[in-house]
Amino acid sequence: MRKLVITTTAVAAVALLALSGCSSRSGDDASGDGASKGFEKGSLIGVALPDKTSENWVLAGDLFKSAIEEAGFKADVQYAGQSTPVPDQQAQISSMTTKGAKVIIIGAKDGGQLGTQVKDAQEAGAKVIAYDRILTDTKNIDYYVAFDNFKVGQLQGQALLDGLKAKFPDKKTYNIELFSGDPGDANAPVFFKGAMDILQPKIDDGTLKVVSGQTDIKQTATKDWLAQNAQNRMDTILQGSYGSAELDGVLSPNDTLARAILTSVKSAGKPAIVVTGQDSEAASIPLIMSGEQYMTIYKDTRKLVKQAIDMATELSKGDKATTTTTTDNGAVKVPTFYLDPIVVTKDNAAEVYKDDDKLAPLTK
Repeated sequence: MRKLVITTTAVAAVALLALSGCSSRSGDDASGDGASKGFEKGSLIGVALPDKTSENWVLAGDLFKSAIEEAGFKADVQYAGQSTPVPDQQAQISSMTTKGAKVIIIGAKDGGQLGTQVKDAQEAGAKVIAYDRILTDTKNIDYYVAFDNFKVGQLQGQALLDGLKAKFPDKKTYNIELFSGDPGDANAPVFFKGAMDILQPKIDDGTLKVVSGQTDIKQTATKDWLAQNAQNRMDTILQGSYGSAELDGVLSPNDTLARAILTSVKSAGKPAIVVTGQDSEAASIPLIMSGEQYMTIYKDTRKLVKQAIDMATELSKGDKATTTTTTDNGAVKVPTFYLDPIVVTKDNAAEVYKDDDKLAPLTK
């Protein structure tokens, strides 16, 4: 009888240990679905950003540094260089891992070329948060925080239609051209697909005509998001397709390219057109107020950075980060927090930017 009691007790103890072990594993889920063990204030948070070609990326770096320090952590904010951006970013992420970063926030130059580095980061115990641009074809990503980029594209597509109707009320059909972003940027095809979700039906029914015939994303891409590349392509299209034809509008994925497209159109002596944009760059706001650029998208970088740091702070407490949906990156569904983008035209610019000290004065 005594032997039976001892045996039963031992079995119960083993079962308890097994349950305890299972509980511990489920609470430390590398996919981001479970809570982590947390980490102390003063721990390192790394931020790897792609470049300084956009004023929003420059602003993001400054905001990250101050926000991380205000949250009580140590910041390591790095930018990739212009000449070798992908190898630079790979090395920077590896360095952050070696330094013991507890969270690494990545605005990827090329989201498909960081698989080895994020795998190493996770194996070292760091949480990986993709910022603004999703990391593709890797399971080693915990969270993604961004504005809803498919919606951005839809808003641009609808704005192009609205702008064409407003500027050319007597026309029933319109000649347009299409531009998209850098092929290495995971956001570029998302913007384009969102826009084409709105525009393709109008191309199919003849309301819109792409005179150059260039509608595939490989034809419309703008390497490195460089203004000069967009201007060169617009020059070539105008020379080859618009000798006598009138150009009415252009889908531009961001403000930098919009300004380059407008420069090309002016240089060719063509009448004013409807051009879309994105990022609310300071140089484009006066153009919007004067009607030269029809619209932009406001994605408040301050809010995006704050959300990323809020997620890191939640993780530091051993909690799950707050999310709103998931995003399929080609390998896994990534827990995601999406913020809403805002369409800005001259009609609502003053209201949208009223709390933005940099942009509000430009609307007057």
